[in-house]
Formats: sequence, structure tokens, C-alpha cells
Amino acid sequence: MTILVTGATGNVGRNVVEQLVQRGAEVRALVRDTAKANFPEGVEIAQGDLLDVDALRAAMSGVSTLFLLNGVVADEYTQALVTLATAREAGIERFVYLSVIHSNLYVNVPHFAGKFGVERMIEQMGLNATILRPAYFMDNEITIKDAITGYGIYPMPLGTKGIAMIDARDIGEIAAIELVRREEAATPLPTTRINLVGPDTLTGPAAAAIWSDVLGREIAYPGEDTAGFEQTLRQFMPSWMALDMRLMAERFVTDGMVPAAGDVERLEAMLGRALRTYRDYVAQILG
Repeated sequence: MTILVTGATGNVGRNVVEQLVQRGAEVRALVRDTAKANFPEGVEIAQGDLLDVDALRAAMSGVSTLFLLNGVVADEYTQALVTLATAREAGIERFVYLSVIHSNLYVNVPHFAGKFGVERMIEQMGLNATILRPAYFMDNEITIKDAITGYGIYPMPLGTKGIAMIDARDIGEIAAIELVRREEAATPLPTTRINLVGPDTLTGPAAAAIWSDVLGREIAYPGEDTAGFEQTLRQFMPSWMALDMRLMAERFVTDGMVPAAGDVERLEAMLGRALRTYRDYVAQILG
């Protein structure tokens, strides 16, 4: 049978596809733009998006397990609900859903609240799923690299509670492990939640210190001006998304994004290796 991967051309989705292929799975990737579908040999391509019901029905034909990843967009919640409803209609009984850590706590942050709504739907519909709850992605740091190296500041208002950033490659590998586990089970497995975190819980000053060390010059942490952060984001993203990100940053400051006891150990046992560190990621993107 076939595993269908949505969001397959993004940072996480592409890693999921590659990890599944390495494990010998039959993979179908749902993509909007086939020009971006540069996948390993043997991956089947299905064109469409998560609001195109006819395309979803075609993509789900013969699928036994679904990986649901949909990005932060204005209609993210509707996309997820339509996809799950279509999957249920297709008889799919095995799911892995990419949610977000603390989705039940960051209730005023739109994309967190939406993902928590999807988690509730999974439970209420009696779907059998692994709900992956990743913390903030290390890979987002590539968007601020130029500001750090050019202006000598670390501009993300992480606060001082701590954020357990995780590398998208680790997310992709853990997702693939769970997809294969569910695919190969004799019967659908019960729903479970897994926090996806990195090995280090970083504050804003700590992140700036790592950049300083790797670059060999001081990088300052200017503090938590979340209003200014929103205005900066509005220069290259829609206003609703900039507000969403500001609200998330405010919860970073007040609540942090801290792992539960045993989260790191659980993930490293699944991977059979150590999680990738923030310092190594910074060194990598600096080349």
C-alpha cells in the first residue's frame, strides 16, 4: 500500500519523502507545482492542493496511510478538515498529523488554535493518528541570517523562558518512523502525541551568544519589541500573518516553548542517535 505525503515540497515534507524512500516505503507526494517535485526515484507525484476535493480523491486512491502537513495560510484549518474528511471517505485509517507544541496553550495564536482544532477533530472522528507537536523550527533562522551577519543583532524575540528549537531534518525522520510504524502495523494503532523538540532550550540571549561564538564577533540581543517585530514582518508577509507571528512571539516571552520531562530522551531513542544541535545548525548555514 501507499503512504501519501502532503506539503511534500517544503522543508519538512521533502525530508519525510526522502526518509520514507530510504525505508523502502511506497510514497505518493501531493504537490501544487510539479516543477518543484524533485524527489528520489520511485516517488509517485499527484498534483493538487488541499482545497481541491477532486484532486484529493484521486490522490488518496489506494492510499493506506496519510501524512498531513499544511502550512500557515489563512485557510489552514479548512484545508485540514477537508483533507481529513476526504481521507475518511477514502477509507484511510492510519494518520500522522503535524501539529505544533503547546497548541492547547497558545490559544490566542491563530495557527496554534487552528492546529488544536484539527487535533480535536482527529479525536472526535475516531481517527488513528500520531500527532506530532514540533517546537519552533531551527530552519526559520535562515530568514534572519542576513540581519544577524549584517547588523550584528539577533532579532527574534525569543524571550528568557526558553525555546527548544528542532531541526526540520529530525522532524522529517521522526515523521517517517511513525508513518512506517503505522503502515506496517497489523491493525490501526491508537492515537498518540509526541512533542518534537531539540536538545537545547534556548533563550534570546543564549541564541545570540551562539551566533557570537560561531561568527567570532559579538551579536547583540535587543530584547522583546514584539510590536516592532510585527512591523518588520509586514514588509514581506501579509498583515494577518505578521500579527499571527507577533502573537506567537508574545507567548514565547510569557510561556516559552519548553519540553516536557523525557521528550528529548524519547526522540533520541526513536532516532537511535542524538538530536541535531542549534550550534551545529548555525555553523552549517554560515557555511
